[in-house]
Amino acid sequence: MSDWNPVGAQTRRRRATFAAGKGASLQPMNGRSAAECQSSVTADFSSADNVHRKRDHSLETIRSGKKSDKKRRNDMGDRLSCHKSQESLLSSASGYNNYRGILNWCVVMLVLSNARLFLENLLKYGVLVDPIQVISLFLNDPYSWPAACLVIVSNVFIMVALYTERQLSKGSFSELVGFLVHCIYMANMLIFPAAVVILVPSMTPAGGVFVLGTYTILFLKLYSYKDVNLWCRELSTVKAKKLARSLSCPSAQHLNGGDHKVCYPGNLTIRDIYYFVFAPTLCYELNFPRSPKIRMSFLLRRLFEMLFFIQLLVGLTQQWMIPIIRSSMKPLEDMDLSRMTERLLQLAVPNHLLWLMFFYCFFHSSMNFTAELLCFGDRQFYKDWWNSETVTYFWQNWNIPVHKWCLRHFYKPLLRKGFSKIVSQSAVFFLSAFFHEYLVSVPLRMFRLWAFMGMMAQLPLAWFVGRFLRGTYGNAAVWMSLIIGQPFAVLMYVHDYYVLNYRQEVD
Repeated sequence: MSDWNPVGAQTRRRRATFAAGKGASLQPMNGRSAAECQSSVTADFSSADNVHRKRDHSLETIRSGKKSDKKRRNDMGDRLSCHKSQESLLSSASGYNNYRGILNWCVVMLVLSNARLFLENLLKYGVLVDPIQVISLFLNDPYSWPAACLVIVSNVFIMVALYTERQLSKGSFSELVGFLVHCIYMANMLIFPAAVVILVPSMTPAGGVFVLGTYTILFLKLYSYKDVNLWCRELSTVKAKKLARSLSCPSAQHLNGGDHKVCYPGNLTIRDIYYFVFAPTLCYELNFPRSPKIRMSFLLRRLFEMLFFIQLLVGLTQQWMIPIIRSSMKPLEDMDLSRMTERLLQLAVPNHLLWLMFFYCFFHSSMNFTAELLCFGDRQFYKDWWNSETVTYFWQNWNIPVHKWCLRHFYKPLLRKGFSKIVSQSAVFFLSAFFHEYLVSVPLRMFRLWAFMGMMAQLPLAWFVGRFLRGTYGNAAVWMSLIIGQPFAVLMYVHDYYVLNYRQEVD
């Protein structure tokens, strides 16, 4: 129980008495009038309050004195001892990881260094940007458009694929006949455009890359279309009439509310196959995830980014890349190793910058633009490949549509047939190397296998980085392979193309 205070008790009794007599006339006490009694009580209250204020003031004085004493002792302790056991911030044992200021410094230095290079380029070569010249990359003859004609002809292969699947669904074709038809038109999809690119003189290298890229994408799409319809027929043969939870008819939670589910063979329509052809994916489904509506603001932002980056890519290529490549021909002819290394490093920065811009323009801007137009719901076209600590992680995450196709239609089928993981992974890299070489050598009309060897070299590089390098060192190795490997291949192809086409004209 707290200590008893006579002054406080007396004050409380007088306050109670005053409260009880409030509103009524006070009775005389000891011969005093009511006014005298009231003034006496008020004086007592004032004296009691003064006592409490003094006591509170004394307590505050004591507390402030204690604080000042503690502060004085701390100050004295700081004078006598100013060290404690701790790690340096840049040491890994410190646990410090806030390097935002250093990152900003790196960005500023990168901008300033590239600005100096760009200014030096302008002073040395002048303004080389010519938008009209870009048209000549696609057209040698303004009245001959072989690339556009080949793209239009690709509709024939789409119709053949749809017709074949319809006949298979009705039982008019056997599975063997359908397989042979698919093999024939798919082989022609790779051979026919390549033959036209090589044999038609008016086909430019840029036009050839565009055509072969279009046919390659269509080849992968129709291969997936063939596989998925085959899986649906296999489900039908085991009397799986309700496909609500199968590959052909996914469960309701995967669809937006109110969407109509399509089941095999109801998907074999012109509308369905052309939606898949234009959709930003290589893997076919009967029921794609759909977005509820088209967002015009999002669509216009992506369109602006596409137009801006295309102009920027063309301008930087003409102003920055081409002069460096032209100046690299002499060291390559003379096999001057030191000058070749200098040109390679000089080309690495603009080449890598253009590659990053192309990645953003294609995988983010253009694919999101197409997906928004078609209300295509799956927008995961890439993952955090920039954090790759292994080469394998990079190839699995920088191009998600291709990775999904390889995993679904090539890697897993090989595993189901009994092949090991190492053999299956090597086969995937071999297929990728083939298409890389196909898209470069055929338009240039020469076969040097630089792209093929570069892709196959990823196998030992992936093993080395995964085995001996981890964390930051692995990420640095991945970035180094991207920054140095690509300009090396560019120089090799440009040199061989120059020797094959222009050296003979000079001689």
